[in-house]
Amino acid sequence: MENQSSISEFFLRGISESPEQQQLFFGIFLCMYLVTLTGNVLIILAIGSDPHLHMPMYFFLANLSFVDIGLTSSTVTKMLVNVQTQQYTISYAGCLTQMYFFLMFGDLDSFFLAVMAYDRYVAICHPLHYSIVMSPRVCAMLLALCWVLTHTVALTHTLLMARLSFCVVGEITHFFCDVTPVLRLSCSDTHINELMLFALGGTVLIIPFICIVISYIRIVSAILRVRTPGWGGKAFSTCSSHLCVVCVFYGTLFSAYLCPPSLASEKKDIVAAAVYTVVTPMLNPFIYSLRNKDMQGAIKRLLSRRKIFSS
Repeated sequence: MENQSSISEFFLRGISESPEQQQLFFGIFLCMYLVTLTGNVLIILAIGSDPHLHMPMYFFLANLSFVDIGLTSSTVTKMLVNVQTQQYTISYAGCLTQMYFFLMFGDLDSFFLAVMAYDRYVAICHPLHYSIVMSPRVCAMLLALCWVLTHTVALTHTLLMARLSFCVVGEITHFFCDVTPVLRLSCSDTHINELMLFALGGTVLIIPFICIVISYIRIVSAILRVRTPGWGGKAFSTCSSHLCVVCVFYGTLFSAYLCPPSLASEKKDIVAAAVYTVVTPMLNPFIYSLRNKDMQGAIKRLLSRRKIFSS
């Protein structure tokens, strides 16, 4: 640990190297962060206060909103503080901590989207068994499994990073401590880290995505088999919000982490990561509230009750 402790901090480049652009991005990211907090907190409060929404789909939606808050907070807040104080540094321990929470919340997003797709598959393809398959006990077990798996993956990457040596105080070409930019600064052998990043990272991304694709293939095939007029559109409308979130989430995620280095520059990586960690969590409450009448009604009832109490 002597080699690691000799480096006490790293420099974070941020979104842009220009001071004028940094101030502009500070205002933009601060607004998006506040919108993200407000929207996702409203989703959590609306689901928690409305008995009609105490169902598995909304249970996991509330957890997804909590994870989105954690994902954005773990990356954006440090960048905002750095721009405001004009000190673009992060401590060694702070970098590892930020990396752990970013990996955990990012992986949880992926797992929760897969669980929500499975929930829609059971609701549409096996409606008579829905209350048994997605019972409160099963939901609690799925939730616990997601947290345990993502914690294990994030902790593995963080501990592997902690064993590396950093001989000089380097500049992280990102606005937060992502794994790949930090690995570039190490003067140790990083083959084990890269192997685990490929194995665990690929598994955490690909397996939930495959589960989502299989769930929607079966949903579409089940809808096409039913001849009842109007049933297919009504059934698939319950999936439209989730499908929109999946497309935005995995589109930005794959562009940020699965594109070959020759096809993606550092600036493109930063933009894709910004969309993945900030824009997507900000859009999720709008997507679910605008395309879901139950959520709209719950939010209106929540706000009306608050107006009554405040008056």
